Amino acid sequence: MSKIYSFLFLFFLLLSNIEAQTLPYETVTVEGKSFYKYRVQSGEGLYAISRTFSVSVADIIRSNPGSNQGLQNGQELLIPIAGNVTTTENVSSSSPLVPLSAVTPTTNQGGLVDQNINFNHTVVSGETVYSISKMYNTSVDDIYRLNPSSKEGIGVGEVLIIPQRRVISKVKEENYRYHTILPKETLYSVSKTYSLKPEDIMEANPGLSIETFQIGKTIRVPFFESYQVITPYETQTTEITHKVSRGETLYSISRRYNVDVNAIVNENPMLAGGLKPNMELIIPVKRSSLEATTERVENDFNSILNQRTSPERVGVNKIGLLLPLLDESGGAHLRLQEYYEGFLLAVEEMKNRGANLELYVFEIGKGNDTKKLESLLQTLEMQSLNLIIGGVNDAQIRILSDFSKERNMKYVVPFSQSNGEILNNGNIFQVNPLPKSQLDKASASFINNFRNSNIIFVSGGQNDKMDFLSQLQNTLRSYNINYETISNTSTLDSTLLSLLKSTGENIIIPTSGDMNTLSRLIDELKEVQETNPELQIRLFGYPEWQTYNSLINDYHHFGTYIYSPFYVNENSNEVRAFKTKFQKLYDRDLLDTNPGYGMWGYDTGLFFLTALHQYGANFEQNVDRVKVSSLQFPFNFERLSNWGGFFNTGLYLINYDTNGRVTKMDISR
Repeated sequence: MSKIYSFLFLFFLLLSNIEAQTLPYETVTVEGKSFYKYRVQSGEGLYAISRTFSVSVADIIRSNPGSNQGLQNGQELLIPIAGNVTTTENVSSSSPLVPLSAVTPTTNQGGLVDQNINFNHTVVSGETVYSISKMYNTSVDDIYRLNPSSKEGIGVGEVLIIPQRRVISKVKEENYRYHTILPKETLYSVSKTYSLKPEDIMEANPGLSIETFQIGKTIRVPFFESYQVITPYETQTTEITHKVSRGETLYSISRRYNVDVNAIVNENPMLAGGLKPNMELIIPVKRSSLEATTERVENDFNSILNQRTSPERVGVNKIGLLLPLLDESGGAHLRLQEYYEGFLLAVEEMKNRGANLELYVFEIGKGNDTKKLESLLQTLEMQSLNLIIGGVNDAQIRILSDFSKERNMKYVVPFSQSNGEILNNGNIFQVNPLPKSQLDKASASFINNFRNSNIIFVSGGQNDKMDFLSQLQNTLRSYNINYETISNTSTLDSTLLSLLKSTGENIIIPTSGDMNTLSRLIDELKEVQETNPELQIRLFGYPEWQTYNSLINDYHHFGTYIYSPFYVNENSNEVRAFKTKFQKLYDRDLLDTNPGYGMWGYDTGLFFLTALHQYGANFEQNVDRVKVSSLQFPFNFERLSNWGGFFNTGLYLINYDTNGRVTKMDISR
């Protein structure tokens, strides 16, 4: 190892707390409270300023009445100094904006819910009712109450009604609400609706772009006061005074201001005696017409959606690998060591391609004891990194997630499939695919490949694949594709034979993934095919099947298909070369695990080091352009929401064909 790399392997003791730094602004005392004096910079909004000073927007507004109506360049604000801020009502993250008794599926004239009470969410691949409830800090029961059919399951594209909630950031104590984009709305009009600058909305939604700002999509909005009621900008009104001239009529006045006659009459009771010259009328006009904005100005605001920031190039890309490498429980240290060694081979590969990299490796402690990890975050080495990778359990991931948000640093979660941090941290990349995402893509691929086949489900054994089968059968029904279901009993061969067709493919899908059930089914199928050689029988199954080495020949016999988020083709030149190099460098073979940790580390390192090398520290805007020849994992990262992180939707469809070949098809996109 030392003959190839000189790397930094850091072990740290708990450090003393670092005093908070004083910001370089003039301080004043008003009514016994301390404030910073701050002049607004061009283009700044309340949300951006609140982030700078680590206080809430609501606190700034309370200290500067009228500031929620808009800021001017050079305007002086009093910013409460953190720690001296008046404590607001203590509301939990699951507290509703309005009493739950008032949360009913109220719709407006456009068919959408009243967004002061509820909002709409369109289901995307990988989501469950539970994950959606966590995303919006609500409960599964509330979603079921507003969407009774969701108890039976949800599908991609389905629209759910979600109760509007107050979300309080643990770090910045910012309130958020959610907004479903309406027809004809633009970034400009939405920002006007909430008295924000477009940049404020963009900052709260790092995934927002011209592609994702679409009717029916949901965005997160920084909210000043949780009890405020909003109306869309296009329908907001304000009052002006009009002095009636001789010859004017209510109709002519209504035409002049583009206001309905009845609206004018309702605001002016004295019109009961008729319209007279010199009367002063109150006219409820739309804000959008009064605040005449040129098309060019509005287009400039909306063009922000098209902007891509330039790559943040640095001289040396610094990567931190943070793992509990000394945790010997269950042999974890051996697997993590192999992951680290595979990662080093990716570093070597990227250096050979001209990348300038420094790898820092940190031992972070084992279990839920996070003291060592917390102390590491105070070090200059950690704070100088461009990318962090690691964390194994929820406690470690939560701490690293908070650090990545605070430092605006990209964070790769390599192992966990179910961390909640990805829901509200736009810097996270989760490598291990979500289980529900696998089911969605596997079902879609099945439809694409076998919709014209004779489909037969065989139940029996542990019946442990009901999540996938329910998803697949719902999809089949939605496409009006017929299928049959039979039990794996002593009469399977006769029952099955009556359902098999002599023309075309017969696809057999067992409801269990265990080896014993599969072996018994294969024996039955062999007997059927032996007496009926004209039948074309195929098997379709699950990721764990690739570990049943004794059944490989049977897979080829039946032209078996397996879906899996990982697969290693042992006969490929790249895999053979990797294994040879690993054995030569470390003087041992790879561990017999599935998936393999050495290739896991190599693939993860190769992908993200390539992203850094090609597109800089802000590579997230180009993550869909990063292409690498991975050994085990397919990579296809998608944002979970406009404000959440990225999860890997990579999936293979593996075919053991009847000629003895194995092919893997990337069905990620």
